Amino acid sequence: MKDFPYTEKKDTRSGFGAGLLELGRTNPNVVGLCADLTGSLKMDAFQKEFPERFFQVGIAEANMIGLAAGMTIGGKIPFTGTFANFSTGRVYDQIRQSVAYSGKNVKICASHAGLTLGEDGATHQILEDIGMMRMLPHMTVINPCDFNQTKAATIAIAGHEGPVYLRFGRPTVPNFTPADQKFEIGKAVMLNEGTDVSIFATGHLVWKAILAGHILAEKGINAEIINIHTIKPIDAEAILKSAAKTGCVVTAEEHNRFGGLGDAVAQVLVANNPVPQEFVAVNDTFGESGTPDQLMEKYGLTENDIVAAVERVISRKNK
Repeated sequence: MKDFPYTEKKDTRSGFGAGLLELGRTNPNVVGLCADLTGSLKMDAFQKEFPERFFQVGIAEANMIGLAAGMTIGGKIPFTGTFANFSTGRVYDQIRQSVAYSGKNVKICASHAGLTLGEDGATHQILEDIGMMRMLPHMTVINPCDFNQTKAATIAIAGHEGPVYLRFGRPTVPNFTPADQKFEIGKAVMLNEGTDVSIFATGHLVWKAILAGHILAEKGINAEIINIHTIKPIDAEAILKSAAKTGCVVTAEEHNRFGGLGDAVAQVLVANNPVPQEFVAVNDTFGESGTPDQLMEKYGLTENDIVAAVERVISRKNK
């Protein structure tokens, strides 16, 4: 099992802020819009350096999406920013009608996703957003794993023509991917080659999968670990190649087990090469208030839960 050393923990939302600032300096068509959460989304550096290209719309998320859609007609590349719950659930109609239906070049950037929003509780957490967004035609869905990858993804989506949903979070997590990485939309990243089981992880669960891989190695289980940062379009080739080698699959995500990465992987497998699959995800429930670590433990999203899922799926493979 490979080691992935890191020197710091950083929040993925800061990766978004750093990427947006770099885009502001290199692409004059990039504009920012925020729904009264500039500091939380780390858009303040962009706002300070490019005040004429930043629009604070207040607590009016639906209006923000409409403004962004209109700006694309004039050739602008709008990046909207608010919490993931308000980026999707509150404005789904506007996204569907004004952005996805007409393929507008809007980048919907969503922080504080999943359970790790923590103490703010179920009304601010969202565990359904990946499913909601991947169901929309024309929509690309991206969920990077650390600061460096979020920065790289933010920069990459500016060059992608069409609507994008970029999902990231609040807690600090190990920053272990290369600072100079090239982010390829729709291309999974192999983290550790293995032979016994394929672990496909996304977002914050990528690091948990790496930790699980070390535990599994001590048990004599050689796990293949792949970072699925783009959930739509999914890298079917990488999934099928890995599953054909290992014969069983575990998916890991900070999302409801319905509609997210697990479902996307299952669709690929069932149409091409059905193999046993286990899901590490929230089991069809809302979250609650608590620290991020407490919530990840309660809802079964730790490295130990991944290990247990691997042991279950291997036992099914061997029957």
